[in-house]
Amino acid sequence: MGDKDKLISDEPVEAGSLPPNSGSKQEQSPRGPWYMASGFLSFWLLLFFAVVVPLFYRLPAALTIEDVPKGLFIAERAQANLYEFDKIGPKVVGSDGNENKTVQFLLKELALIEQNVLDEYFDIEIDLQTVSGSYIHWTMVNMYQGVQNIVIKLSPKNSTSDTYLLVNSHFDSKPTSPSAGDAGQLIVTILEVLRVMSSTKQTFEHPIVFLLNGAEENPLQASHGFITQHKWAANCKVLINLDAAGGGGREILFQSGPNHPWLVDYYKKNAKHPFATTMAEEIFQTGILPSDTDFTIFTKYSSLVGLDMAQCINGYTYHTKYDRFDVIPRTSIQNTGDNVLSLVRALSNATEVHDPEAHAAGHAIFFDVLGLYFISYSESTGVILNYAVAAATLVLIFVSVCRTASVSNVSTAHIVGLFILIFVVQIIGFVLGLGLPVVVAYLFDKYGLSLTYFATPALMIGIYVFPSLLGLSLPSFIYLKLQRSEKISFAQQLQMVLHGHAIILAILALGLTYYGLRSAYVITWTLIFYVIPLTINLLTTLHDRGFSWTGVLKLVQIIPFLYNSYLFYTFLVILSAMMGRFGRSTNPDLIISALNALGTIFAMGFLIPLINVFRRPSMILLVLLAVTGLSIYTASSTQIGFPYRPKTNVERVPYLQVRRTFYEYDGSVSKDDSGYLFNFQDRRGPAPLKGTKVNLTGLASIESDCSKYMMCGVPLYDHRWVKNRLKGMWLPRNAPIETPSVPTLELLNKTVLEDGKTVRLEFTTAVTDHTSVFIQPYEDVAVTNWTFPTAYIGQQTTYHIYFSHGKDDTALSFFIELSKPDGDFNVPLCQVAMSYHYINDEGDELSRKFAKSFPSYAALVQWPTAYQRFIY
Repeated sequence: MGDKDKLISDEPVEAGSLPPNSGSKQEQSPRGPWYMASGFLSFWLLLFFAVVVPLFYRLPAALTIEDVPKGLFIAERAQANLYEFDKIGPKVVGSDGNENKTVQFLLKELALIEQNVLDEYFDIEIDLQTVSGSYIHWTMVNMYQGVQNIVIKLSPKNSTSDTYLLVNSHFDSKPTSPSAGDAGQLIVTILEVLRVMSSTKQTFEHPIVFLLNGAEENPLQASHGFITQHKWAANCKVLINLDAAGGGGREILFQSGPNHPWLVDYYKKNAKHPFATTMAEEIFQTGILPSDTDFTIFTKYSSLVGLDMAQCINGYTYHTKYDRFDVIPRTSIQNTGDNVLSLVRALSNATEVHDPEAHAAGHAIFFDVLGLYFISYSESTGVILNYAVAAATLVLIFVSVCRTASVSNVSTAHIVGLFILIFVVQIIGFVLGLGLPVVVAYLFDKYGLSLTYFATPALMIGIYVFPSLLGLSLPSFIYLKLQRSEKISFAQQLQMVLHGHAIILAILALGLTYYGLRSAYVITWTLIFYVIPLTINLLTTLHDRGFSWTGVLKLVQIIPFLYNSYLFYTFLVILSAMMGRFGRSTNPDLIISALNALGTIFAMGFLIPLINVFRRPSMILLVLLAVTGLSIYTASSTQIGFPYRPKTNVERVPYLQVRRTFYEYDGSVSKDDSGYLFNFQDRRGPAPLKGTKVNLTGLASIESDCSKYMMCGVPLYDHRWVKNRLKGMWLPRNAPIETPSVPTLELLNKTVLEDGKTVRLEFTTAVTDHTSVFIQPYEDVAVTNWTFPTAYIGQQTTYHIYFSHGKDDTALSFFIELSKPDGDFNVPLCQVAMSYHYINDEGDELSRKFAKSFPSYAALVQWPTAYQRFIY
């Protein structure tokens, strides 16, 4: 077969390009060799691993003691503090580790800092606050007694400013956790920032209050005690809040303001290692994530505005016994320290701190670019930009389509009709690109195989990214394979395929902007880097010269590819670990698959169709399909897909050793039994433990009990246990649980008030450091007054009072006033249940033996609990 015959066979038949001598003004470009397609895709994969991943994990060199004269943050000193902090062990509120050892350690370090303060420049005051209070938090009353805050005020000599900068983090921990990451790393960062600022001559205008709070995990009690009761609280106007959902990497700015974009400007100018995105702020503020910070309390109970930053990498060890010193590299401490020191110095000199409300100007849109550069602008600017770019995209595509009609010698109506068909094809591709990974996630979960990526994140490429690429490219491949246009070249039809994708993004940008989502910036900037090459191609002859237009496009697409893959990789790193504590009610793989799909669509949406520039693009589709199939097999049928690994990727297994007693109205006991109450933290629940040494025979759901008994008749620990109660599981134990003590609720007085329709019940009880009270009035009885916040009355059918104490273990005394229309108080009026948690106790011998039978990949959090239900 001659060359002319080859051209006719390869180009028009496979790709539908123009036959020779057709009369078109367009130049025809031969398609590249098929094997170059694999090189094309490999280039983008290599770019991701060679640029995006290293920049994501990049950390600065750590400074040592030799660098002290420079007046910079010294990670070596902070790391030495972290080592001592870690050695204390768990720091649960009410424990000796938190209330005595950690407080003493911090006060000792502060005394050393105080000795080296430059007295001629600064004044320093250290206050140990012991505070009690209560407030409504989510579905419960959060009540605290004697929790501790260490508060330090550093002021410039003879300062006249009465507005302060507040810098906060917490030193308490969850049970079992030494808390090196959450939040020891941030506590020692604050100590070092204080150490540097108080011992160098660089002064500032506004006094700085450093708050080391001792009850954040309870949750958020000490910050409430400070902001509502401390003598310096009213003067605090701007906040830097530091927390963690991981440790050992970079800290992300994920909340700002609210409504104070000037704070983001200060971050932009002063953060040495920027890491932030508006998208993280909007996701966090939906409340779907299993986390919260003191920032919520400060902004709710005061007029404080500020920045909320958190360590977020390696969330696998978060709130476990593996959150240790050895997982926090010195370079990570340096990264956080550089940023915090620079921000503290900047904000303590900010004129806006005098009157922050005068500078309120709406939300900001902000994001870093690969950690190298930071971009921010106001929300109003963002709205204009979003609409303008979407409009420019639509106009330029219209111009391009008309240009194609002109050079192809066809009518505008003909080309528009063809483009509408291509647009429909691209809608199908978009849906498949998003939907195929979600279908894989659904099927994995249906067969009990969720979280296969948990210990092997690379599996996400095969089970989510490749199906998304397949879905994105398949419809356009089929269309281009079957179309038979003799007037419109293959290259121009391929360009219209990309135009179709751009229109989909433009419509999404318009819709999200109208809806008020600032995260629409991601779409806008993706479109900007499509508009730029399209404009260049239209202003030159490249638009009409076969595949020449792809050169500029591929070059410019490097930027959105790098950013979008970096952005979604960020969320995958953070959220993949978080899925191990996301609960059993939601399929976490749907979230992870959707993130992978969106990342693929934004990073590769304008690139994957270009496989059609090469001959035999079907080979690429077959490779994608083959790798997807192999990955699904590996994830579902081999140990590689098992989610858990000892120490590094653990299964979280919280449970209570429960002794429960039900007292009837006449004082008789109707139930006295023991068992283990489980609140599994991830989707797989108890399934991974089957076949191991732990004996779970008899383990059953408590859901049926939830309709029989108040709050399922079990000691639900906190609001998260209450929320997940229908997923709770009970393992009966024949031998009674032996709790360290058996407190009881004592009814002191029952008094009918003057109106004859209200009775007052007065109670007292000894307490453990974590005690819960559940109150449920009967149907014809109403709570009208009590010791707790009255605003909570009527909010729930069963009331939950979550009580904890720090230094002060005084008995809990409270009253309840109940009204009853007929005034008959000689009948049952309400149920009251008490849960006494012994968090720092390992339990009796049988409980300890049971705990040791769990596999090494299980991270247990468990303790004895006494539960008593009364009827009054």
